[in-house]
Formats: sequence, C-alpha cells, structure tokens
Amino acid sequence: MRLKSLIKVSLAAVFVAGGAFASGLGDPDKGEKIFRKCASCHEVGQGAINRIGPQLNGLFGRTAGAMPDMQYSKNMIRMGDDGLIWTVETLDAYVENPRALVSKTRMSFRGIKDPQERADLLAYLRRFSDDPANIPEAEPTATGTDHDLDPAILALEGDPEYGEYLASECQTCHQASGANDGIPGISNWPTEDFVVAMHAYKRKLRPHPVMQMMAGRLNDEEIAALAAYFKDLE
Repeated sequence: MRLKSLIKVSLAAVFVAGGAFASGLGDPDKGEKIFRKCASCHEVGQGAINRIGPQLNGLFGRTAGAMPDMQYSKNMIRMGDDGLIWTVETLDAYVENPRALVSKTRMSFRGIKDPQERADLLAYLRRFSDDPANIPEAEPTATGTDHDLDPAILALEGDPEYGEYLASECQTCHQASGANDGIPGISNWPTEDFVVAMHAYKRKLRPHPVMQMMAGRLNDEEIAALAAYFKDLE
C-alpha cells in the first residue's frame, strides 16, 4: 500500500503507561499557584469558559483541537485528527515545549522547563477531570515514560547532501515546495524543531502511525541529515 493511501486510513493512537515521572505525581496545591502562568488565556474550575485558549475542565482524555467554539491552528486540528489525546504524558510534553509537540500551535507560551513544576501543574489540572481517584493508575491520565531528548542528539550536525539522498521517501508525501496541501510542508524548518518532531514520532509520542513507522527506521545521524537538508530547501 502506498504511503499516500496509508495516510487516508482512519488513524488512532493509544498511549500506554510506562513508569512514572521522575519528579513524582506532583503537588496540586503548588500547581494551583503555577497555573497563574496560564490564567491569562485559560480558565479552569466552576464556571470556566473558553477565552483566548480553551477552558481546561475535563482536559484529560480530551482529543486535541476538539473543544467546540474554539479557533485552533491547523496543526492542532491535524494532530487531533491523527489521534492525539491529552494525557499526563502528552500534556507534560506540550507544557514543556508547545511547539515541539504541535508545530505552529497558536499557544504563544515558551513552556515550563522545570519537570517538578509541570508535575505540580498537571496534578492541579487533574482535579477538574473525570474520576481523579483513578489517577495515576489508569488511562487517560496514567503517567508515562520520560521523553526528554538528549542534548547530544540536538547537537549533531547533519550532512545536507546525505539528507537529500534520504529525502526522496519523505517527498513521496511532503511537497518540496513546502506547500501545505493536506500534508504539512517541512521545508525551511529550523533543524531543532525538525529533530525534536522526528524523535517524538520515533518514540510514539506524536500519534501519526505512518510517521511513527518512517521515523522508526531512521537513526540519529539520518534524522540530523534530513533536518539539515530541509532547513535550507528552496
């Protein structure tokens, strides 16, 4: 079956628990204070409504980009269509670096780098989702494995000529012009964004099964080479 045909197949993703955050489950009382960083755009709790960002009641288990009456980026909607569900694992990745998980998200937030602060924030937000007594033992809010990318991987300098050789399979679907015609363009991406995204697919954090398969075939040097090639592709 051709890749373009595979992409048209109905997609779903299941995030399986695989351990616990290194920082533990988090302190919801501390998380309430950390939520102040989010409160300019989001509301949570009794009477919460959509503002610049969606209200966060019932966040865990929600499909990304699916809140009614919200204007999401095309990338967020596409990720939801591919099967991205908000769990502890995916929310931790998104809060750490929103654009690493959802490229071109509308959320203009630099992220929270401290893992304990993220754990505290998510513990607070879990209070407003269904059946919090089951957390963290059961999905959709089971804790997941650590997904931090090794800085040494980001520091690799890719060979763009080797990347061009490897890119033919990518360009079966992604247009060299960078056009977004149902499939996102990847030309002129910053190398770090490209590498982070590919490793997110490789680790099955991003849910698209075709991209998971493609990224799973590549080693660190090959991903770096592709990033170097697409960064300067005219």
